[in-house]
Amino acid sequence: MILAETPQAWPWVVGGILVVFGLIILSLIGRFVKLWIQAYFARANITMFDLIGMSLRKVDLRVIVLSKIRASQSGLNLTTGEMESHYLSGGRVPNVITALIAANRANIALDWRLATAIDLAGRDILDAVQTSVNPRVIDCPNPATGKTTIDAVAKDGIQLKARARVTVRTNIDGLVGGATEETIIARVGEGIVTAIGSAASYKEVLENPDRISKRVLEKGLDAGTAFEIRSIDIADVDVGDNIGAKLQADQAEADKRRFQAEAEKRRAMAMALEQEMQALIRENRAKVVLAEAEIPLAIAEAFRKGNLGIMDYYRIKNIQADTDMRENIAGGGMPGGKQDKL
Repeated sequence: MILAETPQAWPWVVGGILVVFGLIILSLIGRFVKLWIQAYFARANITMFDLIGMSLRKVDLRVIVLSKIRASQSGLNLTTGEMESHYLSGGRVPNVITALIAANRANIALDWRLATAIDLAGRDILDAVQTSVNPRVIDCPNPATGKTTIDAVAKDGIQLKARARVTVRTNIDGLVGGATEETIIARVGEGIVTAIGSAASYKEVLENPDRISKRVLEKGLDAGTAFEIRSIDIADVDVGDNIGAKLQADQAEADKRRFQAEAEKRRAMAMALEQEMQALIRENRAKVVLAEAEIPLAIAEAFRKGNLGIMDYYRIKNIQADTDMRENIAGGGMPGGKQDKL
C-alpha cells in the first residue's frame, strides 16, 4: 500500500521544492526590485543585471543607485561604471555628485575626472566648491596657534601689532598638489612684516593701514596654492614697545661692560708692568751693591800693585765726602748721605 501511494506524493514534493526555490529567488532579487523601480522611473538607465553585478562586486547598491538618480536628474552624463570605480577606490561618491551638481549650477568648470582626483587626494571637494561660490574669510594669524597679532618693527624702532582678515576662494584647478590655508596665512604674515619693516616711521602705517594690504596683494601670495586671494583687510593695528630704544639700551649696556672689561684688562696689565719694574729695580740695586762691594778690593789691589798712592786715596775720600754732603743737602739730610730716589 505504501508503494502504491508513493507516486501520488511526488507532485507535492516537487511543488514544495519549487515553492522554496521560488521564495529563495524572490528573497535574493527582492532587494533589487525596489532600487530598480526607482532607477527605472527616474530614467537612471540601471538594469537588473547591473544591480546584480554591483552586488557581486561588493558595492553599496543604494549609494550608487541614488547617486546615479541625482546625477541623471541634474543633467550629468555619468555611468554606473565610473561611480563603481570611484567607490571601489575608496572615494565618496555622494560627496562628489553633490559637488558636481553645485559646480554645474554655479557655472564652475569641474568634470568627473578632476572631482574624483580631488576627492581621492583627501580634499573635501564639496567644501571646495562651496568656498569657490561663497568665499571664506581666514584670520591672520590663526587664533588656534595661540598668537593673536603679527608683530613687526618699523625703521624708527617702534613695534606694531597687526591683525588681518584674508578673503579667499577655492582655486579648483590648484586643489591637487596646491598649498593649504597654512601657506596662505604664513605668506600673508610675511608680507605684513615686510610692509611694516619697510616703513620709515610707524606713523605712516597708522595713517594708511591699507598700504600694507596693497603691498601684500602685489606679491601674488596665492601662487601655487589651492586658493585665490580676493582681498586682504587690516582689521587692527596697535602700537607696541619701542624695540629700537630697548635695543640701543641693551647695546649701550653691552658696550659699557666691554669697555669696563678692557679698562680692567689695561689696569691689570699696568699693575703687572709696575711689579715687573719694581723687581727690575731691586735687581739693579743688588747689582750696584755687588759692584760697590768690589771697590775696596779694587783699591787694595791698586795699592799692592802700586797703581794708587796714599794721596790719591785721600783725594778720593775727600771727593766722596764732598759728594755725600751735597747729597745730604739736596735730599734733606738723610742718614748716611744716601737717599732712595724712588
